[in-house]
Amino acid sequence: MRRVPVPASLPRRLALCGALTLIASCGGGGTGDGQSGQLPAVPTGVTATAGSSTSVHVMWNAVSADIDTYEVYRGTTKVEEVPGSRHMVDVTRLSPSTRYVFTVRARDTGGRLGPPSREVRAKTPAAAAADRSAPTRPGGLRGRTAGSRAVQLSWDASTDDRDVASYDIHQGATKIHSVGGDQTAAVVTGLRPGTRYSFTVRARDAADNLSPAGGPVRLTTAGTDDGRDTAPTDFRASTRRADGAYHLDLAWIPPRTDGVVTEYQVHLDGRPATSLVFGGTAPRDRATYSFYLGRDAGVSHRVRIRAKLPDGTWGGFSTERTVTTGASPQPERP
Repeated sequence: MRRVPVPASLPRRLALCGALTLIASCGGGGTGDGQSGQLPAVPTGVTATAGSSTSVHVMWNAVSADIDTYEVYRGTTKVEEVPGSRHMVDVTRLSPSTRYVFTVRARDTGGRLGPPSREVRAKTPAAAAADRSAPTRPGGLRGRTAGSRAVQLSWDASTDDRDVASYDIHQGATKIHSVGGDQTAAVVTGLRPGTRYSFTVRARDAADNLSPAGGPVRLTTAGTDDGRDTAPTDFRASTRRADGAYHLDLAWIPPRTDGVVTEYQVHLDGRPATSLVFGGTAPRDRATYSFYLGRDAGVSHRVRIRAKLPDGTWGGFSTERTVTTGASPQPERP
């Protein structure tokens, strides 16, 4: 998901580029994927913004669904490696009043490393000695949708005893973007149609003091999302008896998303029954899960599953299956 900082003085440049981010990056680039023999494409839309006197926020466009990791370089030195589901990182432990050059490279699931992006530059501000005062909270956060996959945000500037170095934008509880302290507007793209989102903004000074969050703005993107593109597929469910009790065995193919899905929610008889989070390496081709049902035979249950997507929202539900404890397995309809 690409987040594009936009100066408040240039609102007309927001909508078209933001709305098309998922189809093709506004800067061009290849379409390599990890399964066709090509190297991963060059990451496009790379930006770098100083977050404090010792950190720089780097972000870029997603390359493809087959990316395992992104590598971020400061000059020729690799300084960060992030999962393919993330398209931003804060590079820390930098020096104040220093210019830096960054590039990004994508590594696919086959281990192949693509070419570096174009170079982007950022200069950290001067250090603020003995500064323990955080900026005031940003006020007046407002926003509007820009098509079905983007929103435009703006807010009132914070004040600080020295200067505001940057603003952090949060989607729910997750930081998704950062813009310079002289900017009070941004566009968030790569969203889902017909989905409700909540955004907040916090101000940061050069000493890394962080303000409280301003009031949230809640926006619903235009259009509808029937969930089919984000639902687990080939969902299968069966029961088995073990140690005097019945267990539910589930299997499915994870949805193809911009990043790796690590969390799922299982609904039993129309209600959430359990959540599961895959630690380590989450399955990409086939996932399985089992849990306890009870000791009684002849009990029927309806079961379905959905994934938490990399943007923090829930995807569509899988096909619903019906199982009965102790019954012979029945062929499942697609």
